[in-house]
Amino acid sequence: MFNPRVLVAEFIGTFILVFGGCGAAVLASDFGVGTNGTSLGIGFLGVAFAFGLTVLIGVYALGHVSGGHFNPAITIGFVAVGRFDPLQAVGYVVAQVLGGILGAGTLFAVASGVDGWDPGTFASNGYDEWSPGGYNLAACFLIEVVTTAIFLIVIMGATARLASPAATGMAIGLGLTLIHLVSIPVTNTSVNPARSTGPAIFAGGDQLGQLWLFWVAPIIGGVLGTMIYHYLVSAPEDRVPVGPGA
Repeated sequence: MFNPRVLVAEFIGTFILVFGGCGAAVLASDFGVGTNGTSLGIGFLGVAFAFGLTVLIGVYALGHVSGGHFNPAITIGFVAVGRFDPLQAVGYVVAQVLGGILGAGTLFAVASGVDGWDPGTFASNGYDEWSPGGYNLAACFLIEVVTTAIFLIVIMGATARLASPAATGMAIGLGLTLIHLVSIPVTNTSVNPARSTGPAIFAGGDQLGQLWLFWVAPIIGGVLGTMIYHYLVSAPEDRVPVGPGA
């Protein structure tokens, strides 16, 4: 049976991640130029920290309710190593995607409240001509696999029994910040199919057509990361389930 409270927690957490992280990219990354010629926006450095902060606050606020996945790649990665129930995972993924869509829709409604607003790619992820740095499909696929694998290793280490619970959110949030610092120029950083789905739906066009990569690559990376960590830490006392009641 699905526990509605944990699904609502996953929905809210993913909403916060997409609205907060993508909101920083859409509303604040480039806010014009000041009188002295300097940019008034937060730039990609600020966007990277915004995504890290959304996960950090989500883990501390809702992690004790649902485990704080907020990402289908995390949920499926846990399933791959037997740390999460496959049936429960279906509910998690649906809740995450719906939360991401509502987060993107709310952001779209806010951002479009300015006359002449051009949504552009609307914080979507992309490759080839839609990559911020013009990176090809192979490079974008590789970086999404590698960075998601790294993210899952960090998550599993931060939630292990021997880790400090108080530092869990900080480690995961800073890990996601680092990943964004590296990969924003390549794909605009996904590592999360739910984060990619919401903006792509509202951007439409090629952004929606390229969405497949930002499901396939993060899921492969998520499974790879959990398997690597599972291999490295094989003692049961070093592992703790991540999910409802964790």
